[in-house]
Amino acid sequence: MKKQKLIVFRCSSCGRTEPKWLGRCPDCGAWNTFVETQGGPSGGQTKQAAAIPRSLPLDSVDSDEGVRFSSGSVELDRVLGGGIMRRAAILIGGEPGIGKSTLLLQSAATAGTKGRVLYVSGEESAGQLKLRADRLGLSCERVEIFCSGHLEEITALLESLKPVVIIIDSVQTLYTLEAGLVPGTINQMKYCAFELISWVKEHDAALFLVAHVTKDGVIAGPKTLEHMVDTVLYFEQTDSDSRFLRAAKNRFGSVDEIGIWTMGERGLSAVEDPSLLFLVRRDGALPAGVATAAVLEGSRTLLVEIQALTVPSKGSSSRVYSDRIDSARVSRVAATLEKSLGLTLSDQDIYINVAGGLRVNEVGVELALAASIYSARTGLALPERTVISGELTLAAEVMPVRRLASRIKTARNLGFERFIGPAGDTETAKDHAVTAVKNLREAISVITEPPL
Repeated sequence: MKKQKLIVFRCSSCGRTEPKWLGRCPDCGAWNTFVETQGGPSGGQTKQAAAIPRSLPLDSVDSDEGVRFSSGSVELDRVLGGGIMRRAAILIGGEPGIGKSTLLLQSAATAGTKGRVLYVSGEESAGQLKLRADRLGLSCERVEIFCSGHLEEITALLESLKPVVIIIDSVQTLYTLEAGLVPGTINQMKYCAFELISWVKEHDAALFLVAHVTKDGVIAGPKTLEHMVDTVLYFEQTDSDSRFLRAAKNRFGSVDEIGIWTMGERGLSAVEDPSLLFLVRRDGALPAGVATAAVLEGSRTLLVEIQALTVPSKGSSSRVYSDRIDSARVSRVAATLEKSLGLTLSDQDIYINVAGGLRVNEVGVELALAASIYSARTGLALPERTVISGELTLAAEVMPVRRLASRIKTARNLGFERFIGPAGDTETAKDHAVTAVKNLREAISVITEPPL
């Protein structure tokens, strides 16, 4: 009797064979690659003979393999680490209406590449996007629009168009029948994002994924999504028209950089001199509780106005109200003031604000913060045209800060005549006439003395 031929299914991508058809290969992860073929008598989960995988010496890798190109926005390039990196996946989140779509549409029209840019929208129609582009005065000759969230249609379009930049607005609108029927679920987001990220890695493109945020301000969906991408950006806004872009994760650059724009009728405009946003112009003397600090935001030095207010506490214990500077830092500085100077703050509620709405995390703000709290509690206004910078220890010592010369230069360029901070190197102190202080008591004494 003639032996019946065995039918098996072989993956056309990696060669794995299975006794029955599978939608996805367990080895290489490719979808719909199993083809019916005749197999040997043994069958089972075997693999076609293939070349042995080989590793690659790290020294032989070309470090310039990932080439950057400009996004068309100086501020966005700054946050990304110098431009858009090919094969990069970038996740950007922010509140509704903050300007995420506007930022990416402007970047799509002005990106420094000759290739095509594909803008995929699952929330707006092509007509709405065209109206926005016309309102912003954008030339979108290289921009292709596709309004759908169906993953299979998007990947088919990617294969035919071969774009250099892909913008997905938003990742919560993507769906595929392989992961269920409802868009926005955890499985849908993970599956669709993985497929798109895999495509850009293989085709030397860049991917932007717009994401919604929760009421707590974090990106909605699985945390795995943030691990899958190369860069995670958060778009923030203040009560004014200012917009801030920060990086929470960046494999190709620093997370300390910040991008600053103002929103107007023509869209987002980069701020040329950010310090002007965070300084209040006054005709008279400074009120009590106001100090000017020199802080670092990535590669830039900014001058910001710190505002403090102390009032008798309304309950049995004092509280700190501060959303622009970490409240734990404010409490620590207040405790240092109380311990070193005997200034009573335990029965006071402390309110801290930063003019312009900038969120400050740098340690160089601590000495200025202490000066503003002292001024608010005593009612003594600080001298005008004075910039303060320094880090405080729990023993009330003033510690050195990074790039002191850059802080001093920025203060002088904006017309400030006095700089109070830690002792730097001899040449810096000599050239710029820095008033160096060693501890908090000495700093308060110098600040409250009238300048000669």
